[in-house]
Amino acid sequence: MVKYKLTFKKGTFMLKSLIKSAFVVLLMTTFAQAADYGTLKKLKDSGTITIGHRESSVPFAYYNKSQKPIGYSMDLCEKIVQRAEKEIGKKLVRKYYPVNPKTRIQLLANGTIDIECGSTTNNLTRQQQIDYAHVTFITGTKLLVKKSSGIKSIDGMKGKKIALAQGTTNEKAVVKINSDKKLGIKVVNVKDHAEGFLALETGRVDAYSTDHILLFGLISKAKKPADYDVVGQFLSYDPYAIMVRRDDSAMRLIANSELSDLFRSGEINKIYDKWFMKPLPEGGKALGVPQTDLLQAAFTMQALPY
Repeated sequence: MVKYKLTFKKGTFMLKSLIKSAFVVLLMTTFAQAADYGTLKKLKDSGTITIGHRESSVPFAYYNKSQKPIGYSMDLCEKIVQRAEKEIGKKLVRKYYPVNPKTRIQLLANGTIDIECGSTTNNLTRQQQIDYAHVTFITGTKLLVKKSSGIKSIDGMKGKKIALAQGTTNEKAVVKINSDKKLGIKVVNVKDHAEGFLALETGRVDAYSTDHILLFGLISKAKKPADYDVVGQFLSYDPYAIMVRRDDSAMRLIANSELSDLFRSGEINKIYDKWFMKPLPEGGKALGVPQTDLLQAAFTMQALPY
């Protein structure tokens, strides 16, 4: 009986080892096959990855004083690029390509950029053209105004001027509310957040509207931060996510695997605090925006197991 038990245990151990080895081989084969098409094949063949980034989306993706793109989304994308390097077994040269709300989707879809790292809302309409990795931030549309204006909500904008970046979910939300409530708000279209803030700063408009976290970012970089305020209720729901090409499940899996690891290990909290709770690099003011319960729940739910 003893001999039988030992033999059984040994056989069981050997069987488990064989299964484990087969699983490892299967994973290696799967990743090798994944590198034979789509974005991963392009990266492997060229040895280069082109990262699309925003220029003034503080603290997600923006230029520092040396004109290098930095930010929360940039840090997450760097982690994803490092994971892609491991999977294809090759170091990649990073090329950075500035995008804005009007160009980001087209540039990703046509292959000009390989991944978009900014402050882009994941919605079903956009998924007809591109795809997304896990949600990395949750925000919504609010108004940025001068405190001296007395404006406290969208209703206070009746008959006034507002700057909106074209091609954004914020533009869509404000235009709809303006029409539904018949507020008569005059829309001034701008290219990006920097232009929108400049329009407010110089008095061309009475408010600039975009995702609330980006408005706090603009205030942190303003010459006189105390002159501005973020007001009103949320006018939209905007979950941010890093964009990848549509129908490219291999690249999306690379991104999601890395993000799930960050969520599971808690490393995401260190990266978050770096950009939202601590002073921004090069003397920037701390945003002081802690994680919401909703965002923490999103991180927990997306910490997928292997």
